[in-house]
Amino acid sequence: MNLYLFNANDIAAIYGIGSYLKELTQALEIAGSNIHIVHLHSVRSEFEIVKTGSIENWFIPEINYSDTFSGSVPLLENYYHNVVYLLLVHIKDTKDLVFHFNYNQSQFLAKELKSVFDCKTVATVHFMKWSQALLGNHTLLHAMKAKSKDQRKPHEQLLLDTDKYESVLYNEVDCVIALSKDMKNFLCNEYRLEPNKIAVIPNGLEDTIHETVLNKDDLRRKWHISEKEHVILFVGRLHAVKGLLFLIQAFRKILKKISDCRLIVAGNGNYDLYFQEAKEICSKISFTGFLGKNILCELYQIADIGVVPSLYEPFGLVALEMMMYKLPIVATATSGLNEVIDDICGLKIPVIYNRDRTEIDTDLMAEKIIYMLQHFAEAKEMGENARKRYELFYSQGAFRQNMIQLYDSLK
Repeated sequence: MNLYLFNANDIAAIYGIGSYLKELTQALEIAGSNIHIVHLHSVRSEFEIVKTGSIENWFIPEINYSDTFSGSVPLLENYYHNVVYLLLVHIKDTKDLVFHFNYNQSQFLAKELKSVFDCKTVATVHFMKWSQALLGNHTLLHAMKAKSKDQRKPHEQLLLDTDKYESVLYNEVDCVIALSKDMKNFLCNEYRLEPNKIAVIPNGLEDTIHETVLNKDDLRRKWHISEKEHVILFVGRLHAVKGLLFLIQAFRKILKKISDCRLIVAGNGNYDLYFQEAKEICSKISFTGFLGKNILCELYQIADIGVVPSLYEPFGLVALEMMMYKLPIVATATSGLNEVIDDICGLKIPVIYNRDRTEIDTDLMAEKIIYMLQHFAEAKEMGENARKRYELFYSQGAFRQNMIQLYDSLK
């Protein structure tokens, strides 16, 4: 198989999509696949092919210095036309050719590639633009769609246009990969995709726990955390959809019951908003910024529990990392995250979707976290169950098997 994986120069490439491509290429390298990663909208000044091990990275820059990444439709079409030309020139082996899209604004590219190559096309739905902007609130989405075009605000129209282009991509390709059953249901109901066109394949992670496990007491000393201090860990972008504001509000309530607590926030974004929310308890919260996996794994081992308070989460890769490191989890029962974490490896909180806002009951969140901190044996058992669930459903081996089976089904 000659596999071309499309990515884009975007913040998502640093986080979830970047992790997905890393895990996928590692899994498929073992199977002997011929893998190329095509980096769209590259910041490099010219087209380059760079080989790393057995994998080729193709960097395709903008065709001019207009902002085609977020620019007008004609500019995007023109850019993708040039991408197809480059691929026609440089792809020599076209046997068992598969183009796999991981950037959801690739609808023009998918259509044109199918017209000039004998190929199969696949798209993974990592996220949908509306879900980020509307915090996963379906009620708000449907209300926006119900408005006439002249009633919509410019940002609402832009959001719906983006949603339409995403729908075009998923209808154009031969197969769509959904990361959860919840996502598959959305694609069927909102985009009218046929169920048999959608494969539900959850993410998988390489098991790194045996390479990175260190003495917990030594790690706490390194991070200047006392052995008696309870550590609550949040990992993710500082974006409204990740629910950190609600976690900080809940943490304020937790401190009234358990004063010897620390909340560690690992991720980057708009810090000012969260500093303002946490101003009188900021000495109990540590903001680390973005951390590489080798450092982040230390926090997974230091923490007593992990909290994933997302308002919407297509899958929940952070939850999976926590499960790998045997962390008991308190999480929201939303979208794909609700499928990743079951009731024997974590405690869950509903997300409240109102007509005008999306929120979490912070009293309930505080209660669940306090319960976990005060019931050590039960929390430890949940962590062990989380590890078993990771091994069974979300290991790199399971991911490899699912993806190879999918690619083989396209032949």
